[in-house]
Amino acid sequence: MALDETTPPEHLNPLERFGRDIKQVRLARKLTQKQLGRATGYSEGYVSKVESGTLLPRPSEKFAKGCDLAFGTGELFAGLLRNIEEGDHPSWFFPYLNLERKAVRILDYSASLVMGILQTEAYARAVFRASHPREDKELTEGRVTARLRRRELFERDAPPLLWVILHETCLRTVVGDAEVMAGQLEYLQAAASAPHIDLQVLPFSAGAPGVHTRPFTMLTFDKSPTVLYADGPQGGKLYDSTRTIALHLDSYDRLRAHALSPGESLALIKSLVKEYRS
Repeated sequence: MALDETTPPEHLNPLERFGRDIKQVRLARKLTQKQLGRATGYSEGYVSKVESGTLLPRPSEKFAKGCDLAFGTGELFAGLLRNIEEGDHPSWFFPYLNLERKAVRILDYSASLVMGILQTEAYARAVFRASHPREDKELTEGRVTARLRRRELFERDAPPLLWVILHETCLRTVVGDAEVMAGQLEYLQAAASAPHIDLQVLPFSAGAPGVHTRPFTMLTFDKSPTVLYADGPQGGKLYDSTRTIALHLDSYDRLRAHALSPGESLALIKSLVKEYRS
């Protein structure tokens, strides 16, 4: 919807409210968009998009902190930005997100759906619509935006190393429609070309190892112990016991051993893209 000064606050999404607050304080400080852009290290166009609530996936943390410095508002806007991000994720998932941002290596096994950080916008939207069919559209879009923001990890100068094993089920379960799936698989192909991402497919022919293993993610750090994240009936949970981590590292090695090589995996994905496009 078009954002203007007469739009009631309750009709604005979180990014639009954030943008309006930025604009109101900027005007109160008698700053132009160009001046605020210069103060925060961004362009006038960037500021304009923030204020209109159209900058996706969201304004950067650096911009929010720059606004606080320029406005003399302490940590007001940095805090508002964090609140937006927390509000778009379920409460049980936020501890994992904090650790994901600090990880130097991410090992993931996805059993039925492509892991969130590698999902396209259309695929993520279809997942959320299927899992929350009666949810307000605005809430769904907030979830999608929050999921896409996780990709910012890979925009760093030293991004974490990601190794993901996708069960073949992830590639053949139609999420949304054939067009959505083709786009998702093409994105996986592109992602796998990055030097910090390794991708393997565990084929149906691997049998029991894939069937009897539930999805999980392990995060490793420079100076902290490895942490395991696994989904449960009441949401995800973090584990750090030495025995649990060791068992899952063994399981991950076994899955890798039964998976297709990275080259074979990409060849399979490429053939499936053709199927979805035909």
